[in-house]
Amino acid sequence: MLSRISVDDFKNRFLRRGRGVAREPSVEARVREILEDVSKRGDEAVHHYTEMFDGVRDLERHGLAVDEQQMRDALRSTPRELIEAMNLAVDNLRQFHRRESAGSWWMCHENGSFSGQRILPLKRAGIYVPGGRAPYPSSLLMGAVPAQVAGVEQLVVCSPPGRDGEVSRPVLAAARLLGIDRVYRAGGAQAIAAMAFGTGTVPQVDIICGPGNSYVTAAKRMVYGTVAIDSLAGPSELAVVADESADCVTVAADLVAQAEHDPEAGVFLFTTSECVFEGVAAEVSRQVESTGRQEIVRQALTLGSAAVIVDDEELIWRLVNKLAPEHLSIRTEDAAEKVGRVRSSGAVFVGDMSAVAFGDYTAGVNHVLPTSGTAHFASPLGVESFTKRINVLSVSREGFAALAQPTEVFAEAEGLDAHGRSVSLRRQQER
Repeated sequence: MLSRISVDDFKNRFLRRGRGVAREPSVEARVREILEDVSKRGDEAVHHYTEMFDGVRDLERHGLAVDEQQMRDALRSTPRELIEAMNLAVDNLRQFHRRESAGSWWMCHENGSFSGQRILPLKRAGIYVPGGRAPYPSSLLMGAVPAQVAGVEQLVVCSPPGRDGEVSRPVLAAARLLGIDRVYRAGGAQAIAAMAFGTGTVPQVDIICGPGNSYVTAAKRMVYGTVAIDSLAGPSELAVVADESADCVTVAADLVAQAEHDPEAGVFLFTTSECVFEGVAAEVSRQVESTGRQEIVRQALTLGSAAVIVDDEELIWRLVNKLAPEHLSIRTEDAAEKVGRVRSSGAVFVGDMSAVAFGDYTAGVNHVLPTSGTAHFASPLGVESFTKRINVLSVSREGFAALAQPTEVFAEAEGLDAHGRSVSLRRQQER
């Protein structure tokens, strides 16, 4: 089930950036229609598509907005163990993301000039929480906590309702736990459109974050420029680098866990040991039999898994860095020393005890990560994602004297006479 392939086959199949976020013309055409319709008809269009895609026939009766009492009820009815787990996740996320916080800064020059940046939170952030195969309160926590640490004034949450017209109760409980009071019964491209353009009920946001299906991803791509987005998320990925010291049972467990996310998830094993490959492959086959989402796992392992066995450890690290996986687990005897070999990955999990599931839920590292090779240039969701920078410059008379002539030289070289004149006129006034 965990297929062994050659290095050349691995390169041809998997080493392509954007491999999981390819454009689908039929999806994009449909999404474009939805975006245009929601931008024109607002709530009415959102109701229409929610009935069409989610089977909710009387959304007008429920209303798009979830009322505060429903969120209170959801929190009260949530099992104590889940509330405690969410509280742990929130505490750890806040501690982690507070280390990222940066304030405005200023640089003063001896000539009296100064420059710097004002770093400000965005006013309103939209968080998309997918539904579909399962409720995802963790996705809400991962999007909301860094936004709150950044100082975002208002959070807007959209999540698809079930056929009963209601948003998942664990998601509502997570929203209540965080003090979020704007949750809307909307999913798919229509939810992205509602947050990007605003409707009579849903306010327009400045950034949209959160994963989703191909319709959500296409919609986020199309609204970028009207609002900011976190990323274009592709299917989940995990690469494991393992030597003979690795525990094959838990290596397999991490691979199977990643495969249960999505039929298109990618799971990869890199090793120099035939014994490790054979042990992990046997464990994967055994563990799949007792997995609840067995069909999804089987599809992922069939379509998007690969094991690469080579003699050269240096080649393994070249392949891993070229793959730039969303998650990377280092399961070697000297795992901590190997972290420095990683140049491109969304998150690195070091050693046998570092289950990737900890990063998904409770450890405090954000699980909204670059996928599909975008870790070559992109970073995990964090406080900086929810801020903007404003450059500030104040030039003194003495500073003007140092900058004027070189600036006029640049303007002349680029044929921008008015630029040069804007400086020379000031120089004349100073004489």
